[in-house]
This record gives sequence, structure tokens and C-alpha cells, in this order.
Amino acid sequence: MHSNAQMSYRSFSPLIVLVALVLGLAQPGFCLSETGLWKDPPDSLQPPASIDEIWIASHGDRMNGLIYEAAGSGLHPVVIFLHGFPGNERNLDLAQAVRRAGFQAIYFDYRGTWGSAGTFSFAHGLEDVAAILDWVKAPENGEKYHFDSSRIAIVGHSYGGWLTLMTAAHEPTNVCVAALAAWNAGWAARRFSDHPEERAARLEFFRAAIEPTGGPIHAEATQLLDEMSADAEAFDYVAQAPSLKDRVALLVGATHDSLYSGAPRLKELADKIHEAGGRQVKLVIYDDNHAFSLHRVALAELLVHWLNQDCAKAWRSRSKPGNQD
Repeated sequence: MHSNAQMSYRSFSPLIVLVALVLGLAQPGFCLSETGLWKDPPDSLQPPASIDEIWIASHGDRMNGLIYEAAGSGLHPVVIFLHGFPGNERNLDLAQAVRRAGFQAIYFDYRGTWGSAGTFSFAHGLEDVAAILDWVKAPENGEKYHFDSSRIAIVGHSYGGWLTLMTAAHEPTNVCVAALAAWNAGWAARRFSDHPEERAARLEFFRAAIEPTGGPIHAEATQLLDEMSADAEAFDYVAQAPSLKDRVALLVGATHDSLYSGAPRLKELADKIHEAGGRQVKLVIYDDNHAFSLHRVALAELLVHWLNQDCAKAWRSRSKPGNQD
């Protein structure tokens, strides 16, 4: 594994220290051992691993998605992956890795993106995440796909990381959240008045993704920019720090990222969570770019270890009588 990562275990210290990522084993009987993370599951596990196409309704529109179903009988914890804007890096290598570790991995496209029906907007994205969480928790879907809806984690990248952090406030604290290079839409929008060149660049970026003859996003670029500006304060995920203080959270940043989603944004959030009394947030900084192109194996190992250790501990503690919220 790559060792050029900075990690802060907020449960022990507010400082960022340089460490090598050392992985342990999964809890016996909970998930497949992390030592088998890069091995195919044995043929003896039944039912075998599989993939299912899914269609999920959000406010009357159909969202397209898939489930990587883990091998083995019984209920499996669920990891929901949220892609960025437009979402070229889908992180399906991470989804495959968590599936090999015994989790049901769900990927989907928000309304108005990559063929899903409807129109894309920031507000719609938040509604879409709520819709898929409701879908996972529905008893009929849990029975069909072997979900353990008491053990859910949300993993978002870039815009998906923003969605993850903004969604957390409305979910029980047993829902773990991982934000990878999370874009801070509110912080970015607040800079527009003093940095008109940044506003112009953002509008150009939106227009490129919305290009009508082949762009992956169905929306109106100026409306997206206006939505960002109008809700700049509410869209700043640092304001979510108090709601994250009792939650297991993994924040992963990169040193060679943009102003809006790079390591300083994630460190600011981690510091605010700590100031609010949070001790379950882990901050990891890679010497890498926005897509973590140099650390895909390290990122997969980090994510699976975090799920098997930090999340599993939270899931067990929340399952005890009197600890439900």
C-alpha cells in the first residue's frame, strides 16, 4: 500500500500526523477478511456474487442504478456510492472492493444525469439521495436484495461528497459517511462576488457538461449557478459540523486539488467537527489529484478498513437497546 498519506484520528488527536496505513482484519463473522480484498470470493460461498440493474423513483422520475451483490447468505451491510458532477469517475473500483469485503454496493445516477429521467439541480440531488436511502430501508427491498438496513454507509466523491455531508444531518447517527475530495458548493459560491473570473469558469464548466447534443447532464447552466449563489450559506458543508459530531465520518482530501474541494476544505470541516465535540472523524490527505489517480489501491484498502472497523463499531453500539436515534 502507498504510505504517503497524512491521517488524523480525531478520536485521539486534532493533529495531522504522517503515518503508514496498517490494516487489520474484519470482525469475525461480520465481513470477509481484508486479507482477501484482492481475491475473488471462493466458489463455496452461496449465493455467488452478482450484479443487478435497478430503477429507483425520485419524485416521479426514474433513476438508473446497479447493485454489486456480495457472495454469501444472510443480510449484508449496504454502501451507497454518490458520483460527482458530471460523474466521469464513478469509483466502481471502490464499489467492487467493498463488494468483495462482503458489502452490498449500490451505484446510481441522479435525476438528469447519464440517462436518468428528469432535470438535474442541487436540490434535486439532495432529494435523490433521500429517495435511495428510503428505497434501501424499504422492507421489500431489504428482503429481495439481502440488505441489512441497520448498517448503511454513504460514500460520495466531489459533488457526491457534498451530497453526503449535506445528507448526514437528516439521517440517524448509525449511518456512516465518507466524503472523498468533497466539493464545497457554498464556499465556492460565496467567492463569486469578489472573484468574477471563478464565476465565469464555473458557468463554462456547467455549460460543457450540459451541451445539448451529447452532454451527460440535463439542466440549465445559469439556473445551476443562480441556485449556488442563492443558497451559498446553506450549501457550505462546514455548517454541518455540529450534526456530524456524533457520527463516524471519513474525510479524504488531495494536495493537488482545486480550491473548492482540496485538502484545506476537508481539514477545515474536520477541525470544526472536533471543536463541536466530535471524536469519530478521520481525516486522510493524499499527495494526489482530485480523482486520487495515484492511490486507487490505497483508497480501496482505507475505505474497507474504515467500514470494517470504525463503521462496524458504530453499528454494533447503535444496535444495543436504548441506543437508537
